[in-house]
Amino acid sequence: MPTILVVEDSPTMRQLISFAMRRIPGSKVIEATDGVDALKKLSSEKADIILADINMPVMDGLKLVSLVRGSSEFRDIPIIIITTEGAEEDRKKAMDIGANAYLPKPIQTQELIKLVTQQLDKG
Repeated sequence: MPTILVVEDSPTMRQLISFAMRRIPGSKVIEATDGVDALKKLSSEKADIILADINMPVMDGLKLVSLVRGSSEFRDIPIIIITTEGAEEDRKKAMDIGANAYLPKPIQTQELIKLVTQQLDKG
């Protein structure tokens, strides 16, 4: 039963992603509004996978990825970066610091579900 942490500052986008994730059988979705909120949620609940936007106030997705990867407790959680930044350097940076996958917006729900399922199956 996967627990999916969705980190996205836009309520509309967060809702869209969470809705898609609830289509994965038995999944539980936790929502966070930015990186700081995500870390707070992680400290109280175990997530099996993290879906994070790059551009967020307070703490962005890249900072979140590097903090998660630097933590002995969370470093093995797969992270998928979802962002409007189609920029190659952002994708490269995210992958270099430890993101497992990268999905540009606008997201295709089926593709997202497939990607998340693949990452969870690896675990």
